[in-house]
Amino acid sequence: MPRLAVLTPFAAPSVRGNAVTVGRVVHGLRERGIAVAVWDLSASSEATIEGGVEGDPPALIHAFHAYRVGPLALRLARRLEVPLVVTLTGTDANHDLFDPARAASVRRVLEGAAAVTAFDDSIVERVAGVLPDLRSRLVVVPQAVRFDARAPFDLARHWPLPSARVLFVLPGGVRPVKAPRTAVAGLDALAAADPRVRLLLAGPVLDEQEGAALHRDLAARPWARHIGPVPHAQMASLLDAADVVLNCSFSEGGMPNSVLEALALGRAVLASDIPGNRTLVEDGVTGLLFADSGALAAQAARLARDPVLRGRLGAAGRALVESKYPPARELDGYAAVYRRLAPVASA
Repeated sequence: MPRLAVLTPFAAPSVRGNAVTVGRVVHGLRERGIAVAVWDLSASSEATIEGGVEGDPPALIHAFHAYRVGPLALRLARRLEVPLVVTLTGTDANHDLFDPARAASVRRVLEGAAAVTAFDDSIVERVAGVLPDLRSRLVVVPQAVRFDARAPFDLARHWPLPSARVLFVLPGGVRPVKAPRTAVAGLDALAAADPRVRLLLAGPVLDEQEGAALHRDLAARPWARHIGPVPHAQMASLLDAADVVLNCSFSEGGMPNSVLEALALGRAVLASDIPGNRTLVEDGVTGLLFADSGALAAQAARLARDPVLRGRLGAAGRALVESKYPPARELDGYAAVYRRLAPVASA
């Protein structure tokens, strides 16, 4: 297989979804004997990355974000005359591609790529609707779940809770698209009626205005708490402690890591009714969906009072991930793209 340069806006130890995806994929590719160099734009300047990539030229460049690292990756690919693969994120496909200030840059990157991967057919259709000539280069590579280095999460140290509790956990960065305040408002009435209910929000503040608003909301709600970022190695332990895992996003890039991980661990999932979540959550089968705040409150109440329902949904979700989204399928997908574009192996 060819040597590969991966460019990402974030890599470990960041706990953002992009970093989790890149870490999982790169780890698996290296296990298969593919030499991968990872370049993290949050840790190195563009000049440093350019020098590093050009100093040890790869056979192929893979950018995990069209807007944030795509322009740099495209420049390097053209300069080195190697193929470029771009993996679309939710921000790329749902926002940047339609943002007047960013769309031209994203389109230029996608049109210059030899292949563009997406996590789900819904993203392929969305992008192809805007850039129909790109359809032949669009490839679906579904995400997977992998917990390699599991470490315990000390919930009691962060937030001592009573033994009789129903714990809702919302993992993810605090920014408007993730709608963390929707979870707080949606559980208000339930928390007032059922003293067992708790809401724990875990993730970095990525938007200061949203973070400030969230903390104002939490000030008068002792049943809810934001604990900040949690190392990914501890996420399995935290999710294991949850009775219900929430996703309240307005949009996702196909299949959110947080939902995949919750399902893999057999947790009941309550998610917003958007295409990205519907990829994984079939309402009433592998989780519950909600379309508005009223439905969120009603579905949360069902889950809070019915442990049998939580168990049934969790078991179905775990079976779905084990059968359809194993790590090997994800790696096979990327490896097939690489082989097609750069078939001659290089050191």
